[in-house]
Amino acid sequence: MPEHLRSQRNAFRLRIFPSRQLENLIRASLPAQRRGKNVGGEFIGILLDRGCHSDISPMPRTPVYIICSPRPQVGKTLIARQLSEFLRLQRGDVLAFDVNLKEPSLVDYLPRLTETAAIDDTFGKMALMDQLIVNDGLAKVVDLGYPSFDEFFAMIDEIGFVKEAARSEVAPVVLFTADSDRVSARGYQTLRATLPPNAIVTIDNEFVLHGKLPEAFMHNRVMRIAALPAFIKTYIDRLTFSFTEYLRTETDSSTELHQWIRHNYFGFREIERQLM
Repeated sequence: MPEHLRSQRNAFRLRIFPSRQLENLIRASLPAQRRGKNVGGEFIGILLDRGCHSDISPMPRTPVYIICSPRPQVGKTLIARQLSEFLRLQRGDVLAFDVNLKEPSLVDYLPRLTETAAIDDTFGKMALMDQLIVNDGLAKVVDLGYPSFDEFFAMIDEIGFVKEAARSEVAPVVLFTADSDRVSARGYQTLRATLPPNAIVTIDNEFVLHGKLPEAFMHNRVMRIAALPAFIKTYIDRLTFSFTEYLRTETDSSTELHQWIRHNYFGFREIERQLM
């Protein structure tokens, strides 16, 4: 079948296939020689630092992850979803905050783990900061909507959040999703002026940056996230999709989606390890 007809057929199937049939379509799109046995349990054991990684001690500080960008539609909530699921798998629990007005909301994907928050008044700001600054061992994830970017970082600069976090044994980490425009460049400079270098991780998202990450964003650690085919992206955008559950139940660990999730989870684990 010609390639353009195959693509049209797959797009049509995305609209009409139930989830299990769609999973079979994703699996069938792989060459036969790439299909392998299910090693999901083994992978999760490694991810949880069992066996060869059992020497890792518990984290002494409470991590607070802030996923942000001053630009819309850069995959920020997708990253917040993955990170929240990873932290729940790795640490047993996580508390996420959805500070979004116009983008798809984290609370829609992970309602049991997520609270909504607003920073458009003093009460909302205090309520959020009171939960972020406490060293209770419960990892926090903030999905910061792009309209709130400037207000949020002006707030943490004004209240001395970084110094208070250090005093309280809280470890803030900002995952900045880069784009190639001037707004992103200015936002990145705002972060560099507000936070210590080791508190910033640049996300090089191939969904957004179709090429090399601009050097202006390379002053800090970089985590790269590969692009996926459009029909797989549509699949993981379903509100009921779980990254961890996919790892546990998918019988073929060689699928592109399985490897993509594993790569990102290992990336998150490396960020965690550097906080110890």
